[in-house]
Amino acid sequence: MITVSKEDYLKAILEAESEGETVISAALAHWLKVSPPAVTMALRRLKKDALVRVESGGRVRLTPAGQRIARKLTQRHHLIERMLSEVFGMDWWRVHDEAERLEHAVSPAFENLLLAKLGRDHACPHGNLSEMESPTSRRRRGLVLLAEADVAKGYLVSGVYERDRNLLEFLEARGIRPGAELRLVTRNYDQTLSLITQTGKVNLGVPAAERVWVEPSLAIGNSPTKNSRAKPAFKPSRTA
Repeated sequence: MITVSKEDYLKAILEAESEGETVISAALAHWLKVSPPAVTMALRRLKKDALVRVESGGRVRLTPAGQRIARKLTQRHHLIERMLSEVFGMDWWRVHDEAERLEHAVSPAFENLLLAKLGRDHACPHGNLSEMESPTSRRRRGLVLLAEADVAKGYLVSGVYERDRNLLEFLEARGIRPGAELRLVTRNYDQTLSLITQTGKVNLGVPAAERVWVEPSLAIGNSPTKNSRAKPAFKPSRTA
């Protein structure tokens, strides 16, 4: 039987891998905010169910069966986020936490209705795809981390790390949201970045800038407009 707890572990493994992490027990404990003994017990159950395998060095990997469950859950999460934003108008920075609570309760029938209503290939309110995407895949699409962006160039925010509510609110207050334009003005001595966004001039530390993916703007070097609030409407490549 696939319990909510098992689904959470499988999705966490998939999410951590998509962020480029080597998944070990300690990483899962941090990711899920649980104790190491709890992770050990959970992995034993998942191994018994043939949903994960643990390699000799301690690295945890999903089996094909585990991957199917994790990908199904992430798709449901994605659809719920889009429903909350596109149908009910919930703020983009709120939808992740709400989707975390609802994703386990979605039936296959309701999921099919959401797919028929919303379609499959659009990004979520955070600019992310329904399929977990690796940093390598994003770079192949021409995206760069804001922390690595070139000074004096204009960018469009493509996607934001969505699993930190405090970060999302922090970025929203500074005009850094998917679909918004910004310009990197300077890299400061204290490692912060000075940016121009629709809210004016803001400073952003590297830890936050490493959670934001951007793409070159068509209006390179121009100041962002005050109406740069458009949600991403692209249908990006699904190359893994």
